[in-house]
Formats: sequence, structure tokens, C-alpha cells
Amino acid sequence: MMDVLLGYPSSPEAFAVAEKIGFEGIQVTIGKPVGPGRLLMSDKDLQRRILQASGKHHVAITSTYLDILHRDCLHSNEAAKTWVREAIHITKALNGGVVELAFFFKCGLNNAADVDGLVAALRELAPEAQRNKITLGVENTLPAEQNIRLLDRVGSPAVKIWYDIGNATNMGHFDISREIRLFGKERICQIHVKDKGYLGSGTVDVKGCLKAARDIGYTGWFVFETASPSGDRAADAARNLKYFREVEASLNK
Repeated sequence: MMDVLLGYPSSPEAFAVAEKIGFEGIQVTIGKPVGPGRLLMSDKDLQRRILQASGKHHVAITSTYLDILHRDCLHSNEAAKTWVREAIHITKALNGGVVELAFFFKCGLNNAADVDGLVAALRELAPEAQRNKITLGVENTLPAEQNIRLLDRVGSPAVKIWYDIGNATNMGHFDISREIRLFGKERICQIHVKDKGYLGSGTVDVKGCLKAARDIGYTGWFVFETASPSGDRAADAARNLKYFREVEASLNK
């Protein structure tokens, strides 16, 4: 689960809540700048407390989320490259493995120039990510075919797609089972799970997603980005997790 959607962004407290609900991992929000060239999660003491909480509650750090990219667009803002470099080292310190780089709204990939700018930035940043054994996970609203071309142009094993089944269904109106199979195991780093409301109450085909993921041999994390319709974040997260596990179990019958 994303820590921010449990109500504890960039906080060790997220791990205790996750353990109580039954989640196996937390995606840690890196946080906005707290000073010139310094993001919140760069704080070594905060990193130490996050790692301690992860160990204490037996809840893994699945990845990180570089939320500043909603303000500073990587495809058009030089400062954003600095944030990505910092995020690479933060994620390495947290043993997170993957940094989510999201491209939506004003920072969306809205035309060919935006895609060209992103490809150029990723080509520049990918070698540092690869040296540090960190994957840059690109999340956007483009169809699979365009994202595959984007990855091919970057040409680095350190850059992959962060696939969001909620956005693909509700924003792109894509066939997520088809897209997951088209991407294949090697192009997807992690998968966001959500719908407009509770899982199972909307149009997102969770079962189809899980079946397609199994078919391609995907063994990575499914990270919940689910909303809280009732306002009780923990209760709603527990309800969504229960539904997800029931669907997963149904595939074994």
C-alpha cells in the first residue's frame, strides 16, 4: 500500500498500520523539498526510522514515490533531474529497488515533444540508476504500444513501466489484460491496483489483471493506490485487500 493513502506519508507509522491490516509492503513517499536541493526523505535519521519500522513490523519497503515530479516535470525541468538523482540514492538507502516516476496533469506526456523530452532525460539518468541497482518506473496514461516504443528509445534495463490498472481502465479505457501480456514480464517493474471506489465495485478487471500477470510470469509487487470512500482509511484498505486476496485465491481453484 502507498503510505500516503494510509494517511501516513513519509512516516514510520505507516508500517504499524500496514501490519495490522495485513499488507506485506509499503511504498514510501519521498516528499517535497525541505531545503535547497534536499528532499524530505534525504534525512538520514528519517531513513533510519523507516528502516527500523519496516523490520519491526515485518513489512517490506516495496519502492518509493517521487511526488515532486507532479510539480517539476522531468521532461521539461532541469531541476527534476536533480530530484531523480536524489531519489535514486534515497531508494538505495531504503533498499526499495524501484522509484516511481509519475507523469500526469500538467506534467503528463501530452504530445510528442513531451515524450522526446522524457526520453532524453531518462537516457541521461538511467546509467546512474543502473549503477545503483535501482529501477526507474515510468507511470503515465499512454497506451502500451507507445510505452514500449518509449522504453525501446531509452534502451536501458534500469527503466521500466509502472503499470496502473485503475488509470489504464478508467482514464485510458485500455484492455489491461491485453496490455499486461503485451508488455511482458521484463517491461513492468510494479503494478498499482485501484478503481474509482472499492475494488470489485467498479469496472477494473482485477481478476483479469492477476491472470495476465501470472501468464507472463510477473512476480513483483501489486501496490494498492486505493481510495477511502468511507473516510476510514484502514477499514477501506482492509476491505480492498480482502477482495484482492479472494480474487487471487479463486485463480487457484
